[in-house]
Amino acid sequence: MSGFSPELIDYLEGKISFEEFERRREERKSREKDSENASAEENTDDIDAPSSSRKAAGKSQSQDETDGETADGVSKSVHRVFASMIGENEDEEEDEEEEEEEEEETTEQPTAGDVFVLEMVLNRETKKMMKGFGSGVDEYEICYSLKYDPTNVRYLWERSSLYEQLGEHKLAMDGYRRILNLLSPSDGERFMQLARDMAKSYYEANDAASAIEIIEEAFTKHQSLVSMEDVNIAAELYISSKQYDKALAVITDYAGIVLERKASEKSPAEEKKDDAAAEVETQESREAVTDSQGDPAAESSAAAVEKVSCSIPEGVPIDITVKLMVCLVHLNILEPLNPLLTTLVEQNPEEMGDLYLDVAEAFLDVGEYNSALPLLSALVCSERYNLAVVWLRHAECLKALGHMERAAESYTKVVDLAPLHLDARISLSTLQQQLGRPEKALEALEQMYDPDTLAQDANAAQQELKLLLHRSTLLYSQGKTYGYVDTLLTMLAMLLKVAMSRAQVCLISSSKSGERHLYLIKVPRNKISDSDDQEAANCDAKAIFAVLTSVLTKDDWWNLLLKAIYSLCDLSRYKEAELLVDSSLEYYSFYDDRQKRKELEYFGLSAAILDKNFRKAYNYIRIMVMENVNKPQLWNIFNQVTMQSQDVRHHRFCLRLMLKNPDNHALCVLNGHNAFVSGSFKHALGQYVQAFRANPDEPLYSLCIGLTFIHMASQKYVLKRHALLVQGFSFLHRYLDLRGPCQETFYNLGRGLHQLGLLHLAIHYYQKVLELPPLTLEGIETDQTDLRRDTAFNLSLIYHSSGNTRMAQKMLYTYAVV
Repeated sequence: MSGFSPELIDYLEGKISFEEFERRREERKSREKDSENASAEENTDDIDAPSSSRKAAGKSQSQDETDGETADGVSKSVHRVFASMIGENEDEEEDEEEEEEEEEETTEQPTAGDVFVLEMVLNRETKKMMKGFGSGVDEYEICYSLKYDPTNVRYLWERSSLYEQLGEHKLAMDGYRRILNLLSPSDGERFMQLARDMAKSYYEANDAASAIEIIEEAFTKHQSLVSMEDVNIAAELYISSKQYDKALAVITDYAGIVLERKASEKSPAEEKKDDAAAEVETQESREAVTDSQGDPAAESSAAAVEKVSCSIPEGVPIDITVKLMVCLVHLNILEPLNPLLTTLVEQNPEEMGDLYLDVAEAFLDVGEYNSALPLLSALVCSERYNLAVVWLRHAECLKALGHMERAAESYTKVVDLAPLHLDARISLSTLQQQLGRPEKALEALEQMYDPDTLAQDANAAQQELKLLLHRSTLLYSQGKTYGYVDTLLTMLAMLLKVAMSRAQVCLISSSKSGERHLYLIKVPRNKISDSDDQEAANCDAKAIFAVLTSVLTKDDWWNLLLKAIYSLCDLSRYKEAELLVDSSLEYYSFYDDRQKRKELEYFGLSAAILDKNFRKAYNYIRIMVMENVNKPQLWNIFNQVTMQSQDVRHHRFCLRLMLKNPDNHALCVLNGHNAFVSGSFKHALGQYVQAFRANPDEPLYSLCIGLTFIHMASQKYVLKRHALLVQGFSFLHRYLDLRGPCQETFYNLGRGLHQLGLLHLAIHYYQKVLELPPLTLEGIETDQTDLRRDTAFNLSLIYHSSGNTRMAQKMLYTYAVV
C-alpha cells in the first residue's frame, strides 16, 4: 500500500476518523501545490532544462491506465491494492512494483468516493475472513453505509434491529422513527405495520405517551388502512392512559359503532308538572346558561335527561366491544350497557375471562360494585380464572358492599393462593378483628419470609417490615405484651443486625417461659461469624438498610426502640434492655446523634441499676459525672452505685477528677468518704475540714469530722487520745445543734459512745431515740426512716454483754419483731 498517502493508511487501519482524514488530505494538497508552484518558477528560469513532453505523455498514459474501472465499478488501482491485500493477482505484484517505481511522481491520490469503495471492499473481504468467528461483522458495513447514505431505509432497519438485539431500546426506536419519516405515502402498509410494532414495543417499555404518539400519526396519515387490530391497540393505549373519551372516539370512528342520544319520553302527569314550573325554570335556566357551558356536572345532568343507545354492527370483535363498555363505564354512560353486558355474559368465562375482569375492574373503579359482583363471581367459579388477583377483586367488591363474612372468606382464598401478598393479609387481618376473631387476625399476619431470605432480599425485608408494623399494632391493642415485644425485637434486629454483631448480641427463640418467645442474649466473640461472612453480610445489610429507612424514618425507628426498652422493663427483662441499649449504641445513626446517644446512656444506666449490674452501671455514671461535674443528682447516683458495687476502683477516679476540679464540693466530700472507708483518717479529716470551711452550717460535715476524730481516738497507737475525743464530741454536739433533736442525732451520739465503751452514756442517748417518733420525709416511707429497731438491737447487745438477758429479750420483742 505504498502508493497511498499516510493519512489514508491511518484511516483504513482505524487510527483516525474520516473527518481527520479529510483535514490531513487538504493540508497535504495545499503543501504539494505550494511546492509545485515553487518548482515551476525554477523550471522557467532554467533555459537548458530538457523537454518534459515525453514525461507528460507517459503520465497521461499512466493516468488512463489507472482511471480504468473493473466490472464492479471499482478503479483498477483500488482493485489492485485490495487484491494484493487478500492474496489475489500475485503474478501482477512484481509488475506493479516496477510501475510504482517508475511513476513515483505521478502517484494517484484517491477521492472520497474511492475511500468509500475501499471501506466497502475491505469490509466484504474482512467478512469473508471472519466467517468462522460468528456474527457481528455487518455492523461495520451498516455504519459506513449510513455515513454516506443516511436515508437508506434498508440500512436504517438493519441498524435498528441490531440496537434492539443489544437492548438499546431508545436508539432502536429512534431509528424506526427515522424510517417512518422516510417512507413514502405509497408505503402505507409498511408504515402501519411498523407503527403497530413500535406502539407495542413502547407499551411494553411502559412508555404509553410515545406509543400513543406513534399510533396517532399512523391514523392521521393512513386512515384508510386502519384495521380492527389498530383500533384495538389504540383503544388499549388510551384506556391505559385513562383517556377514555379519546378511546371512545377511536372505537366509534373506525369500528362502525354508533352511539345515539334520544330525548326521553315523559308521561302526561310529568308534562303538566313541567308546564307549571316552566315560568320559574325559564329565569333560572337563563342565569345558568353561562355556568353550565363549562361545567361538567351540568353537562352530565343534561345528558342524564337524554337516553343513549348503541348499535354495534356484526363482525366487530368482542375485544373492541369490551373496550367500548369500559369507556362507557368510566364516562358514566351506563344506559347502553345492559345489552352489552348480556352479550358479554353469554361468552364462556373460561375463554373470555380476561374480558370479564376488564369490565369488572371498570365497574369497581367507578363504584358500581353491584354490577361488578356477578362478573367476578362467575370468574372465581371458573377453573382457568380461579386466580389470586380475581379473588382479591371479589373480596374488595364484597367488602365495599358490606358483606364482611364473605369478604373475609375471599381474602382467605387470596392468602392461600398468594401467601406473599401483603395487602391481602392486612385486609384479612382487619376484617377478622372487626368480626371479633383476634386469633385469626393474628394468624393472617404470620411471618411471610424465613430469616435467610430476609438477610439477602431487600424487597422481602421491606414487605416483612410492613407486616410486622401492623402485627405489632394489633398485638398492642389486644394487650399481648410478650408477642408485642417479640415483634418489636424482630423489627429492630432487622435494622441493628450489624450493630448487634459488633455488640456480641444475638436474638434467639426459646420456650423457657412456657411459651416460645424471642430473647436477647450475649454471645462470645468466637461464636460470631467469620470476617469474610461478616463482610458479605454487611454488604447485604447496607442494601436492606436503605429499604428499611425508606419505610420508616429515623425518628420512627427511634420511637420503636423506646417502646421496646419500656416494654422490656415492664416485663422485668432488664438484662435484655441493657443488651438492646448496647446494640443501639453500636448503631452509628443513633450514636452520631448526641442527644439520642445521651438518652441511650441514661436508659443503659437505669437498666443496669434495675438489673443490679452495678459494675456496668459504674461505667455509665462515670462518663456522666465527668461531663457534668456540678450535677448533684449524678453524684447521688454515683454514690449509690459505688456503695452497691463493693468496688474500690472509683477511689483513684475521684482523686484524678479532684485534681481537675479542686473546688468541686461533692468531690471533696466523696474523697473524704473514700479515705475514711480505706482507714486513711487523716486524709479524710483534711477533705472534711475543707468542706466544713466552705459550708460550716452543714450538719453532715460536723458529723463526719466528729466521727473521724472518734475513729482516730479508737486506734491502738495514738497520741493525745483524750484531745481527739474532746474534739470529736464537740463536733458531734455541734452536729446536734445544727440538726436538732431527733432520732438520727441521738442515735449517732449513742453509737459514738457505744464504740468508745461508754455504755451508760450510750444507753442514755439510745433511750431518747426510742422515745422520739421517726422523721417524716417526702418520697420516703416512714418505716425506712425509723431507727428504733436499730437502737433496740444495740441496746440488746449492751444488756446481753452485762448479763441482763431478760432486758435484752424485752428490747428485741418490743421493737425488733416483724
